[in-house]
Amino acid sequence: MIEERVILVNELDEPIGTMEKMEAHEKAILHRAFSVFILNKNNEIMLQQRAHHKYHSPLLWTNTCCSHQRVGETNIEAGTRRLREEMGFEANLKELFHFIYKAPFDNGLTEHELDHVMIGYFNNEPEINSEEVESWKWMKIEDIKEDMIINPEIYTIWFKIIFDEFYHYLEDHKI
Repeated sequence: MIEERVILVNELDEPIGTMEKMEAHEKAILHRAFSVFILNKNNEIMLQQRAHHKYHSPLLWTNTCCSHQRVGETNIEAGTRRLREEMGFEANLKELFHFIYKAPFDNGLTEHELDHVMIGYFNNEPEINSEEVESWKWMKIEDIKEDMIINPEIYTIWFKIIFDEFYHYLEDHKI
């Protein structure tokens, strides 16, 4: 199995090296990442439930897909690749914004990411990869916001952070 590496960056998103993914999460080193939000014609977000065997956050609900860029890969190329690998479809993606967040997990790992948030549109059913995804559903943006207050424990820690940024972006911009 090929060791997955992440791109280490500074606060300006300038690459400063690479590191094995697990080591970056163990040491809480800032690295480049992306999050994809797929919406349908009803303005609902496609959520995925992480596979039950994932090493962190199993069976928690999160955005359509997220991962890390590879060296030489644009943000859009990375998002398109991972959307295909996890959810089994392609969509035209548009990058909306990026921000830095830090989120520790109960297992000692920490996500410290400069996250590029992208949006795309799709109106069909995905063909999920069961190695990555347990289930999926469409959910209205306002319903997600309300459900996160009532049931915060069913969502990934990073999705709660990213969704808040995404929600405020939508309030301030026409997309």
